[in-house]
Amino acid sequence: MRYEFAKDIQEKAEEISRLLFPHVDVSRIKCFRSYGTSSRRTIARCHTIGKLIQKALGIKAVYVLEFISERFDKLPEDEKIKVIIHELMHIPKTFGGGFKHHDFVNEKNVENVYRAYIDKKRSLKKWF
Repeated sequence: MRYEFAKDIQEKAEEISRLLFPHVDVSRIKCFRSYGTSSRRTIARCHTIGKLIQKALGIKAVYVLEFISERFDKLPEDEKIKVIIHELMHIPKTFGGGFKHHDFVNEKNVENVYRAYIDKKRSLKKWF
């Protein structure tokens, strides 16, 4: 596996977070592209450090969003945004190192949040 910082995805994740996820501290999320995965269906993953390790290291929670280049980069732009939203939705409001699970982060909820994102973008364009 090879990883590289994904500036384009980072900027989009920060924009989405500012519009829809005010609990996400954008200074403590990092987006990476990965290459060479052996996983078959995964497009992206959300990683963090467990609370015990955070305490041992004396750090706050950090979330790493990994986007598997072989799959993510082929998606149409709207689907890429939905994948970014999906990964951001895993981050709980406490921003403490835990995860929201797929009973909450599911296709229906992602679609609802995506529509809210599009609506907010449209309303912002009206002002500028």
